[in-house]
Amino acid sequence: MNSDLLTETLQKGFRLTLGATASLIEAIQDPQGSTRKFSEMGTDVNRITEELEAKGAVTEQEARQFVDGMLTQMPNPFSQSSTSTQSRTVYTVATPISDPSIQPDLEDLTRQLADIRREIEALKQQNGQG
Repeated sequence: MNSDLLTETLQKGFRLTLGATASLIEAIQDPQGSTRKFSEMGTDVNRITEELEAKGAVTEQEARQFVDGMLTQMPNPFSQSSTSTQSRTVYTVATPISDPSIQPDLEDLTRQLADIRREIEALKQQNGQG
């Protein structure tokens, strides 16, 4: 199958699904208007498909514009503006937040993890040689 044809088919399927979803939302919001619209189209599957694909294309374009608008409003953390290139030193103090009474348990678990890691490495070496 030609990759352009596959891409076009996927794009049509996406727009058709998007159009069907948009039509479903409209049908929920205005059941009488949707019933009237689809009854005018009748049972012509090609016409319904074309209508849904066109609605999907419009919805896709609106969504792209919405996302582009949101992205232009967001500040760019990677911009080279003069305020972002000035560095400041921030001093902090780290304070332990754990209960000191659990320290022996943490050390025991750390030893157990180290033992397990050694066992895994030994098994890997045995499997690699065998």
